[in-house]
Amino acid sequence: MRLHYFTLFLLLLPLKLSSIYGISPQVTAPNKSFKSLPPEAFLSIDHYHTTCPHAEGIISQKVAAWVKQDPTLAPAIIRLHFHDCAVRGCDGSILLNHLGSERTALESKTLRGFQLIDDIKAELERKCPKTVSCADILTAAARDATLLVGGPFWEVPFGRKDGKISLSTEANLVPHGHENITALIAFFQEKGLDILDLVTLSGSHTIGRSTCSSVMDRIYNFNGTQKPDPSINVYFLKLLRKRCKSELDLVHLDVITPRTFDTIYYTNLMRKVGLLSTDQSLFSDARTAPFVEAFATQPFLFTSQFSVSMVKLGNVQVLTRPNEGEIRVNCNRVNTV
Repeated sequence: MRLHYFTLFLLLLPLKLSSIYGISPQVTAPNKSFKSLPPEAFLSIDHYHTTCPHAEGIISQKVAAWVKQDPTLAPAIIRLHFHDCAVRGCDGSILLNHLGSERTALESKTLRGFQLIDDIKAELERKCPKTVSCADILTAAARDATLLVGGPFWEVPFGRKDGKISLSTEANLVPHGHENITALIAFFQEKGLDILDLVTLSGSHTIGRSTCSSVMDRIYNFNGTQKPDPSINVYFLKLLRKRCKSELDLVHLDVITPRTFDTIYYTNLMRKVGLLSTDQSLFSDARTAPFVEAFATQPFLFTSQFSVSMVKLGNVQVLTRPNEGEIRVNCNRVNTV
């Protein structure tokens, strides 16, 4: 077990250093041309230091004010950020509100936090017109929301542009809690994320709620057997059946400490009280179980890696080159010519 933790440290160290100092083997290679650099190489933590120096402060203050009024917005914003990055990368496409957009899809009906992003954008447009992208706003807001519930801090590199395409037919590409581990690993790898990122980012389920529609099959008709999922703790099963009278009812993702950002989520998986089948599968699959065990017993490993994985998530397929994307004036729609 000690050897396993040491191995995990070796995995974490280069990722941690790359996220803190903004370096990677690709970026630091002396013979790399401008065109061959990855898009995330053009992001920078000081991107707005001269053009909009108070951008991060405005975002932070707005997120704090809204979350104070409605604490459930913290996990909602983190989830909104994931949904954005999961389709076409972190380009703010989930924010576009038009007929046939991702936001209007059935799979997106439970997403929240749009009004908060609009409020932030309106204030930034007053202070720094046509400067701060909606994609950057959402990325920073997810970081600030994490902090407000006791999670770790990380530097957000800025410079993303907003995408112009958003298709409702692509919203179903986002995992919704029914996939198997192999499918989840493949999905994450397509985004440049690995198994460690999968287990780590799943830890955001330490806060927030889910509709019972995501677990009805598990508690009543698992894989068409007309029986519950045998991997559910029997007492947890009784609790879920009591709380899930309809598919629209809400249940906490972490039944033990639902409002605290901690590692009890991973402890729950070891006790067979993970809510979603995708959550519980993390402990039953040999490829992901070692990370679950490590995070459950060594909380500092989780918080450190969460910062690293969130930076990696925020860098997925970003639009940073001169001919890509735009800076939307209104996050709900593309700019008019």
